[in-house]
Amino acid sequence: MHRVLIALSLLSACSTNANHIGNPLMLPVSGIFTGIGNAAYNQRRGQVEIFVKTNHPAIVNDIQNGGGQTVNEAMDIAQIRAGDRPARLIQLKSDIGIYQNSPDALIVALMVYAS
Repeated sequence: MHRVLIALSLLSACSTNANHIGNPLMLPVSGIFTGIGNAAYNQRRGQVEIFVKTNHPAIVNDIQNGGGQTVNEAMDIAQIRAGDRPARLIQLKSDIGIYQNSPDALIVALMVYAS
C-alpha cells in the first residue's frame, strides 16, 4: 500500500502543463541569471537612491514645473524610456504631495517606471 502511495505521489508531479518551477535541469542556470539580474537592479536602485536623496528639492521642483535637467537625469539613471517620460512626469506631478515629503517614495516610483 505504501508503494502505491509513493508511486502516485511521484507520478502526480509529472505534467505536460506549464508549471512555476520550469525544467529542473535548468534551475542552476536560472538561479545564476536571476542573481545577475538582481545585482544589476540593486546597483541601479542604489544609484537612483543616492541621486534622489542628494537632489530631492531640485527633482521635486522639476516635477512641479513639468520637467527639467535634474528630473531627467534621475530618469536617465533609473533607465526610464524617453518616450514614457512625459506620461511619467504627469503621474509624478499628480502625486507630488507624496514625493515632496518622501524621497523614498520617489525612488520607488522611478524604479517602478523604469524599463
